[in-house]
Amino acid sequence: MSSGKDFAEGSSSSPSDHQHQQPATPSRYESQKRRDWNTFGQYLKNQRPPVPLSQCNCNHVLDFLRYLDQFGKTKVHLQGCMFYGQPEPPAPCTCPLRQAWGSLDALIGRLRAAYEENGGPPEMNPFATGAIRVYLREVREFQAKARGIPYKKKKKKTDQSTKEDEDHPSSAAHFA
Repeated sequence: MSSGKDFAEGSSSSPSDHQHQQPATPSRYESQKRRDWNTFGQYLKNQRPPVPLSQCNCNHVLDFLRYLDQFGKTKVHLQGCMFYGQPEPPAPCTCPLRQAWGSLDALIGRLRAAYEENGGPPEMNPFATGAIRVYLREVREFQAKARGIPYKKKKKKTDQSTKEDEDHPSSAAHFA
């Protein structure tokens, strides 16, 4: 694990340390996490004035997510568009391309893990704040409405009724 000093400077431990801790070929997830972490670090460095990683907060993360929209590939219809609410529109339109909700959600998960792996304290993790969860929920709901796809929260199945029937098999027969 990196020290707090490493985190504040935005660097990690020496390459020789990693040879003992990680496999020679990182997984796809680990490679993507490292790329995402480096991209976010570069984004902070490009801010005017540059933002040190140790001073990053959820507002910087939200700005980063909005910045990424310009590179999105998912058509998100605006409310005035004649195709708003249609999952498969019959013709092209001028609505913007955005980052898909699922991509943003996965990105935040990787950055949340990378923050702590690079020495950031879990209680200060800007990727794990309520503001980020709210933003992602709003993006999901907006994109679902724009594309006409209902997102319904799945209810957990309760086995309580079947368990009661198993525990007291004759009770159901009395009232039949």
